[in-house]
This record gives sequence, structure tokens and C-alpha cells, in this order.
Amino acid sequence: MTASLIVYLHGFRSSPRSVKAQAMVRAVASLPAHERPALFVPDLGDRPAAAIGKVVEIVARERGPVAPLAFVGSSLGGYYATHLAERFGARAVMVNPAIRPYDDLAPYKGTQTNMYSGEAFEVTDAHFDELRALAVPRITRPERYFLLVQSGDEVLDYREAVAYYGGAWQYVQGGGDHAFQGFEAQIPAILRFASRGPDPGTDRA
Repeated sequence: MTASLIVYLHGFRSSPRSVKAQAMVRAVASLPAHERPALFVPDLGDRPAAAIGKVVEIVARERGPVAPLAFVGSSLGGYYATHLAERFGARAVMVNPAIRPYDDLAPYKGTQTNMYSGEAFEVTDAHFDELRALAVPRITRPERYFLLVQSGDEVLDYREAVAYYGGAWQYVQGGGDHAFQGFEAQIPAILRFASRGPDPGTDRA
């Protein structure tokens, strides 16, 4: 495994303390030092534009000249990961990702509470505008993407993700839920995919 820079992106109302984020942290920490990627799990806050800005700063500060770069995102984080992968010519792993969060989150307009910090925040039309600005109509290099979905996702229709990421590496599992049951078992495959270098000529950062 080649050392790489991986940024984990949590979902809506979530945080770096989420179950999947902490599972990633533990998995990376357990690797031998020479195989261990640099993993960042930032607190993205509630505003999409600010979240992307924070990740761009991390990449600018931490990315080496030749190290592979990848984004791993869950739910809304998967939407962010797709935008960032296109922006940097990087790899992306999406776990039960949102495809149209500007529509999916419409019922959440108003006061919401972060599930981990307990902090309240307001979801406004500005959030939806910022999300639309991040949309990727069509991914340019499907081979750089790895989709993991479970058909039992009670929040998002997994079939939308399967169609949107057509041509990408896909792991479609029956049952499960939006949290993605058994996520830890998939982390080795996620890390292997994320730590591969970009295809020649595709890095546009």
C-alpha cells in the first residue's frame, strides 16, 4: 500500500466522532507505519461552502507532490467527496451517498441539531444554493470512484447512486441501512482503493 492523503467527510448533522469516522481512524492507526496513510477527519460544520473550503485548505497544506489523494464520504459527505474528486483529479469512495442533497434535505429546512455536539443550527435556502453550486452533473473518470451502498438504506434510494456512478467500482449489498451496517469490514478495501495513485494524466489539481 502506498502512503497517501485521505480525507474522511462525515454526513449531515454528523461529526468526526461518528461511528464510521472513528472506525476509519482505528483502522488506519492499526496499520504498520510504512503503510499508514495520512488521514484527516475534519469537522465540516453545517455550511456546504465552508466545508469545502476547509477541505481545500487541508489538501493545500498537507498534500505531497506525488502522494495519492482520496476522499471518503458518507451520505452528504459522499456528495462532497465527488465534488472534490473532480476538482482535484483524485479518487473518491462514497458510502450511501446523497446524489441530490439540495432536494433530499428540503424537509430539514429550519432548526436542526448536530447528533454528536448537540449544537443547534439553521438550514436555510442558502444551504441549498451552496449545495447546488457543488453539483457534478456527470463524473468524468468513473474508474476513480468506488461506491458502497446497501439496498436497505431508509433515507436515500440506493438505486439513484448506482445509476449516477455507472461505470464506477460498485459494492451493492442487500439489506442494511443508511448507517451502512458492517462498515468496518469494508475498510481494508476502501483503504486499498484510496491509496492507489491517480491514473496518468488525470490529476488536475
